Amino acid sequence: MIRKFDFKKEYKNLYSSKQKPTLIDVPPLNYIMIDGNGKPTGENYQNAMQILYSLTYTIKMSKNGSNHIDSYYEYVIPPLEGLWYLENGKLDFNVNKEKWLWTSMIAQPDFVDKDIFNWALHECKNKKPDLDFSKTKFETFYEGLCVQSMHIGSYDDELRTIAKIDKYIEDNNLVNVTSNIRKHHEIYLSDPRRTSPEKLRTILRFPVQKNSL
Repeated sequence: MIRKFDFKKEYKNLYSSKQKPTLIDVPPLNYIMIDGNGKPTGENYQNAMQILYSLTYTIKMSKNGSNHIDSYYEYVIPPLEGLWYLENGKLDFNVNKEKWLWTSMIAQPDFVDKDIFNWALHECKNKKPDLDFSKTKFETFYEGLCVQSMHIGSYDDELRTIAKIDKYIEDNNLVNVTSNIRKHHEIYLSDPRRTSPEKLRTILRFPVQKNSL
């Protein structure tokens, strides 16, 4: 049996977490990303999901088509991730969600480069001409030092876990540097279409730096 590369196994500290906050150093990873705005239940976000998964599955299933990728290997598609922020600063959960800005993204195996991404983009544009691919990009994302924790429950109840993260940051001489540059990061380990809200598993991650004082 061919062993499939699985991000959740190869990067256990990134794609699993305890409910107790922990400090991690996140290495650079390649992503297909799409920028957008508005609440996560809105049309923009739903269109972004179609685009992200269309591109990701086009690359994964290229092994069955005419565009054979020499360095291709079997892999498991990793979880959906999202960066959330406001135009002038870090995300404020009390602000109307219509004003939220986001980058939705899915990590890609290291054989994927810009040429492969551009090929997949061309394929998907031809198949789905009604979708707007203009804000889609392929980038290496380097996050660095962060504090993260598993949140179990609905997305609207995240402040409960964020309070634990804030206390950990304060107790460990760290500074939360979340902004519209280094953004609040969420990793979605559950499918909300098949999971009840109280059982959703989401990793919440915040960029930090060590307090120099």
